[in-house]
Parts: sequence; C-alpha cells; structure tokens
Amino acid sequence: MYVGIVVNNEATQVDKIFTYEIPKLLEEKIQIGCRVKVPFGFGNKYLDGFVLELYDIRPNMTNIKEIVRICDSTPILRVEDILLIKKMKEKYLCTYLDCIKTIIPTGLLDGLTNKTVHKVSVIKKPEGRYDKPIYNSIYDIIVDNNGIYTSSELNSKFCISISSLGTLIKNGFLSKEKVIINRYNEKTYDNYEEKKLNSEQASALDTILNSSVKKFMIHGITGSGKTEIYLHLVSEMLRLEKGSIVLVPEISLTPQMVERFKGRFGNDIAVFHSKLSEGERHDEWFRVKTGKVKVAVGARSAIFLPMKNLGLIIIDEEHEGSYKSENSPKYNAREIADFKQFIEGAIVVLGSATPSIETYFNTIRGKYNLISLKNRADGAFLPEVEIIDMREELAEGNKSMFSRELYKELVECLDRKEQAILFLNRRGFSSFVSCRKCGYVFKCSDCDISLTYHSFDETLVCHYCGKKEKVSNICPKCKSKYVKFFGIGTEKIEQEVKRIFKDARVLRMDFDTTRKKNSYEEIYNIFKENRADILIGTQMIAKGLDFKNVTLVGVVAADISLNIPDFRAGERTFQLLTQVSGRAGRGKKPGKVIIQTYNPEHYSLRYAAQNNYMGFYEEDITIRKNLNYPPYSNILALNFSSKNEVLLIKTIQSIGVELKSKLKDSNINILGPCPSGISKIKEQFRWQIVLKGEINIDFASEIKIFISNLIKSVYNEIRVSLDINPNSLL
Repeated sequence: MYVGIVVNNEATQVDKIFTYEIPKLLEEKIQIGCRVKVPFGFGNKYLDGFVLELYDIRPNMTNIKEIVRICDSTPILRVEDILLIKKMKEKYLCTYLDCIKTIIPTGLLDGLTNKTVHKVSVIKKPEGRYDKPIYNSIYDIIVDNNGIYTSSELNSKFCISISSLGTLIKNGFLSKEKVIINRYNEKTYDNYEEKKLNSEQASALDTILNSSVKKFMIHGITGSGKTEIYLHLVSEMLRLEKGSIVLVPEISLTPQMVERFKGRFGNDIAVFHSKLSEGERHDEWFRVKTGKVKVAVGARSAIFLPMKNLGLIIIDEEHEGSYKSENSPKYNAREIADFKQFIEGAIVVLGSATPSIETYFNTIRGKYNLISLKNRADGAFLPEVEIIDMREELAEGNKSMFSRELYKELVECLDRKEQAILFLNRRGFSSFVSCRKCGYVFKCSDCDISLTYHSFDETLVCHYCGKKEKVSNICPKCKSKYVKFFGIGTEKIEQEVKRIFKDARVLRMDFDTTRKKNSYEEIYNIFKENRADILIGTQMIAKGLDFKNVTLVGVVAADISLNIPDFRAGERTFQLLTQVSGRAGRGKKPGKVIIQTYNPEHYSLRYAAQNNYMGFYEEDITIRKNLNYPPYSNILALNFSSKNEVLLIKTIQSIGVELKSKLKDSNINILGPCPSGISKIKEQFRWQIVLKGEINIDFASEIKIFISNLIKSVYNEIRVSLDINPNSLL
C-alpha cells in the first residue's frame, strides 16, 4: 500500500504530493486525512505529512521511503476537506500547505493539544492519626468547592500547604486525577425567545426549506428580521440532526449573534474567530469535528470547520469585504460556501440589505434564488434621512466638524434621554484631495478613480494605472483656494463631542479601543444597557447592531470612503451609509439620520438616503459595464514587494515589458507597473501590475508560472503575490 502525502514544508519547490510506502504494521490504520511522520529530503529529517491519496499499485519509481508513524488517533482531515483543498489550490493559486493550514487549528502543527490539569477530590474523611483539624479543614474546603483544580490553586486560594495535600493523597484520603480543561467560552445567556414570523419571513423560510435549489440570496432592508429567519433555519437543521455554520463578517458582530444563538439554543454552540487564543480555537475546532456541537457561529475562517452532516451555511452581511482573505490562500468565504455546497450538499443562504454588486449580478443571472424582504419585521418605519451640504455650512461660516442640523438633533436627542451614534465613514489608510468650496475631487482621467496624495513629493498618483500629476493649490473647477487634504479621526470627534456636550456619556469603538479580547463586547453591553448616550465609531458600528433606544445617527464625513482609489468606492459608501442608517429607529421611537458631505450630488449618497438599492445597482452596474470592471471582467493583481527598492523597480519594470509583449495580441488590459496604494509596509517597498479582462483560472496559473520563471534569479529578495478580484489595490 502506498500514499500520496503533502509535507509540512513552506518551500514552493516542494508544493506537490510525494509518494510514501505504508509499513505492514500500519496498513490497517492509515486512512485518507491522517497526519503522519515521514523522512524527507537528503537528510531524512522527520516532518509532518498529510495523507491526501491512497494507492493500491506500486508507483513506477524507485527508493520509495516509508511512513514512520501516525500522529493522531483519528484523521485530521475529512475526505470533504481534501476535495476542498484541491479546489482551493487551483482557484487561489496557492500551495497545498497554505490550504491545509487554513483548515486545521493553527497550533496543531506546533504540538498544541488538550489542556489538562490534576483535579484534587475527596475519597474519604481523614481518620486515625490523620483525624486532625488541619486535615479535616482541607477535606471540608474541597467538599464545599466540589473539587478544585490543581494543588497550586488550593495553595494560593486557601493557603493549603502542598505537603499536607501530598500526605492526604499518599494515604488514600484524597485523589489527584488528570482531567481536560475546556478553553472555550462557557458563558450562559438569557433566553432569546422564538418570535412568530410575519408573512414575509414565513414565506422566505418556506421557500428555503422546500425548494429544489440549494442557494439563496435574502435581500432584506435593515430591520426586516433576517436573523430570526436564520434562527428558524438552524432550528429546523437541529430537528433533522444536521449541522449549521453561521458566518458574520467580523469579530465585532459576533457577540450579538452569539447572544441570540446561545440564548435560543443553549451553550452547545461553537464560536470561532480570530481573537480566540490558539487553545480556544483548538478546542472549538475539535468540538465541531467530534460532533459535540451542531451549530457554529463565527467570522470568515469558521467556514472551514469540519461540521458533521452539514446541512446549512449562512453568510450574514454577505457584501462585507472582510469575507475575503488578504493572506494566502486569498479565498472569499462566499466562494468557499459554494464549493462546500457542491461537495457536502448543504443549503447556502446569503443575507444583506445591500448585496454586493457581483452577488446581485449573479442572482439576476440565476446563481442564487432571490428572496426579498421589503418591510421591517416589527412594523417600524425606516428613519428619515437628511443630506447636509457641508459646502453651504462653510459658506455660512460654520467651520466645525458638525453641521448646525446635526448639532441641533444631538441636543434634542440628549434632552429626550435617547441615544445617538456618530459614524466616521473611514476605511484603510488612503487619503484624497478635495475642494471644500465646490466639492471637486481630483481624479484620474483614465480610470475615474480618485488620486491619492503623496506628501513626500507632493504628487497625486493613480494607483490603478500609475499616472502622476503635481498637486495644485487652486481648484480646477471653481478656482477657489480651498483645496485641502481630507482626513479626520474618531478620537478627534470624541474630544470635540466631550467638549461640546460636557454631561454626555460618550463611548468610542474603533480599532484602538477594541484591541483587547473582550473590549468590543464590553462596549457593546454598556451601550445596550443605556449606560452611555453617544457611541462614536468606525465601520464596526455600522451594521448588525440592534439598539432600541438609538433614534439619531450622524455620518460625520461621508466623503472619506467615497473617494478612496477603488472602483468599488461608490458601492462601499452606499452600503455603509445604508447599513449605519439602519441603526436608527429600530424600536418604537422614530429615527433620524444626518449625512454630512461635500458631494451631496453623488449617486451613492442620493440612493442611500432614499434606501433605494435597485436605483443604486442600475447606475453602478452601468458604470462598471462602460469601464469593463467586474463583474463584466476579472482583475488579476500582481503584487511585488522587497526591502531593496532599486532591485524591485528594476525587476517589475522588466516584468512589465515581458508581460506587454506576451499579451500584445490578447484582450487583456495591462495597468502599471506603478507603486501600490500603500507604497511601503514594514520596510517592504510595494509595486504592482494589474491585469483586467477575460481572466480565468488557467490564464492566472499561466501568468503565475511565467512570472516565477522571470524572477528565479532574485527569488529570495522579491516576494510575489497574485490575487484574482482583490478587495482593494492599496
């Protein structure tokens, strides 16, 4: 018997399946998916290997080495996982090992196992010459506390001497037993009662459960009750003894979703996201693999959990960019859900008030069955939305970050003892140059993408095609001198709010305030329990949260995300504004939204204010068709980085020449070479080439091999990364 094995070695030269022989003693034990130890290389160093294939016939080769031993009692990978690994390797131009490490717990290859401690418990009461106050006291403490882990804990908490414990254990009055400690969250939640579905929700549930198709897109306005449909679907899967995976776009949404799911179904739910420790991820992964839980809630990586008898995958807020991995393999959770649907037969349900353009485009073409929810579940009305032209505020002498209308609404909201959210629509690190008088934004004439300001040489650069121009102090549209770098931060807003509203209780939720493990949940609970009046934050507060006392939402600067150098800027702005607007008026009190902008005519703002997704979609898809952007084409981003800037530029320019020669007769558009949007990260200089056109997996794979051959001589000095349809070109 022989096996095909992928070894735990990062080198791309060994990214292949190696053949090993199974020793006679192990023939009955080796299965697909086993982790084994194998000798590898000239030195026969022992490495972990993963069995991906089994062969009955001896391959036509000599000097086949033998497996040394099996590492685990059961296979780490399922047959379904191996099929997914092979699909991912092909789709995302990555290595087998990249895929395997994405699927299994991160610490497994470093020797991480179950956490065990010795639990001290009583056998009988001390007697004879051990019937003494000190020994009886130890006995009583352990009985009262039902056994306490570790001798050291008994020592630290109750000042019990280690020697006294040892005496009682040695003489048979106490026992010390090795037990496994659970490293996952065992917190209990208040009961989240099942709600009766309205007619729209009931129809959606019935369609999903009784349709012959397996993939659905729920397009429901904010507050339409998508989560309650998810809960009913999971309940039905549990009745059928099938598993469910529920994805939320990022860790910030997880606490509320966990609160609802554990409140409905109890604690037998796995929670899986990036802020868990390696030990917690290990334990949750194995709880799923061993069938101890049938429901998992988590962020992007939870899609890979080895759920037994998987019946349902839900991807909430499917439009969110955080479902796309920026590290290899550069997968999109929506695509992985499609692969798993094909492999495991599960139902896939996407949900969003603002579906991504690509998803809705595919829905219209029949890839997903569309389900529409047009009303709020509890009969509440959508909030009133008002767009404030900050150019007029400036003309009237108001140089504050708050318009007069937003200030007035904040005062009235606080007087009514209601809550407000102030949202800063900022993404990434890029900045733009704009005229504060007329709203003009400096854009690339060839790409219709805002130019990025580089302060070191005072130039405006297009990070799609590389075009450069000197920054002007005069607006080319209105000739004013109000041309300025545009940027503002949440911390500055917090300081200003506290200065103006001295008695208001203010919270800030952004990357800086949520660094600690449970900080998001703490801020969420404070605001939920009405222990704060104003919540200031970035996109992590824009979606999913349900606060009944929030009646005012203020978008401080809508232009920030509108003018990042990306063809999706309008889409992301529309999505964020629609989502954050949906946080207002979710209870019985009416809500109001104030959107401040220097560009009130922009279509994404107009349609967001009207909550008009279809209007936005039709306008944006027309622009994409005219400019041949996805979904009418594909983009392949070729990213190069190096500490040696001179070598990097010389190499990428040479590659650019070779690519243009290779593709001169094709319909592929080559943009660049040019510096990446963020031209240096962690001492690595970054350049890119972007290919746009009819790009498929075979073409992308061919380009990968082509470039690998071109950089062989500088392989150790330049990193290359390929990404099909990246979230961003920064």
